[in-house]
Amino acid sequence: MKQKELAVAALRNGIVIDHIPCSSLFKVVDLLGIERMENSVTIGYNLDSGRMKKKGIIKIADIDLPEETLNRMAVIAPYAVVNIIRDYEVVDKHPVTLPDELIDIVRCNNPKCISNNEPMRTRFHVVDREHNTLKCHYCERIVKQEEIVLK
Repeated sequence: MKQKELAVAALRNGIVIDHIPCSSLFKVVDLLGIERMENSVTIGYNLDSGRMKKKGIIKIADIDLPEETLNRMAVIAPYAVVNIIRDYEVVDKHPVTLPDELIDIVRCNNPKCISNNEPMRTRFHVVDREHNTLKCHYCERIVKQEEIVLK
């Protein structure tokens, strides 16, 4: 029996974001503003993965992502891997990583926190990378992965 595969056009230049949890794929799509892009975009959802069982993937032609965007992505898809493509070749491949401190990226879920009541930037410290747990610098509220809301 012949195995059939669906071929997706190769990417000449751009990025491929791989190993996105399916539950986070459309949050990443929203974060990147893909619906407003004019670039060629391919989105794969519920694809088989040996490591994750199911995963999402996003391919975007002719784009580079700023560090701030990668930091925001690491909050909602902490195991994603970014592949940089130049002339059809992967020239760089690296996982997204949470910085030790997140400034003005995450909203504090404590309604009494000063960051929700004064015009100031939010500030969180990463207290557990494995479980993506953050701590508000101001009110010290612990925010777990499933509670994270991006600004």
